[in-house]
Amino acid sequence: MAGPGTPPESGRPPGGGRYGERVFRPEQGGEGDRIDLGALAYDDTTMARLRSLGAGPGWTCLDIGAGTGTVARRLLGEAGVTEVLAVDRDTRFLAERPVRGLTLLAADITSDDFAPGRLFHLVHARFVLMHLPDPEQTVTRLSRLLAPGGVLVVSDAVDLTTDSAPETPYTRAMRAMWQGLRATIGTDVTRVPERHELLRAAGLEPVAAEIYVPPLTAGSAISRFWADTWDRAREAMTGTGLVDDGRIEEARRYLDSPQCTGLSPGMLTAWGWKQP
Repeated sequence: MAGPGTPPESGRPPGGGRYGERVFRPEQGGEGDRIDLGALAYDDTTMARLRSLGAGPGWTCLDIGAGTGTVARRLLGEAGVTEVLAVDRDTRFLAERPVRGLTLLAADITSDDFAPGRLFHLVHARFVLMHLPDPEQTVTRLSRLLAPGGVLVVSDAVDLTTDSAPETPYTRAMRAMWQGLRATIGTDVTRVPERHELLRAAGLEPVAAEIYVPPLTAGSAISRFWADTWDRAREAMTGTGLVDDGRIEEARRYLDSPQCTGLSPGMLTAWGWKQP
């Protein structure tokens, strides 16, 4: 039996929703700006890793869950890759800023008919698997889109506000957020530290992983990102019973104060190679 906040055996959350439907709807005003705040916090780290893995001239890349396209455009403009196919279920933000070499595909990667029709030197998915009911199956599917010698790179959030963390307005809000998102749209970060094992199970080798934790400072991009995320997930958060609107506002004030000493969720990035 599924407990509170636990997806049922079917893999669907109790609320039956998906990312971008009940929560984080792209048509909601300011959603693109919220995504860009996350990009400001994490893009430099992502790009440093992708370039260290060899992304550059001659590479064709598949960017899954491309959002507003910040990584895709930097792969083209900074790394000089030949082409990026940017995939998202809703490509409206990608279409706003077209650049040469960027191709858009509106598609659901969990669908059996998802087939880009070619192989890629790099397949990249950031903050995608954590929202899907079957990360194992998705990793296997994405690994099959690699050209020989290609690399699959996946990044997801690592929760650092578990029960062992000090009780503060911030940690209380984050715990309510994770529980609420899991109950409504199936988001699950509990197994993110095992991502590299999924790559190995898909036949990729060698594999490796790393974690980056951006600092929470008043007015920073990551602090603004979480405050905005709480606003958009407010119904899911209050539905847990862990917080009410007053508690969320208290957490917002704490997050923007010098007294905040919390740790943002980290970004765990794992990568694995398809042998030639």
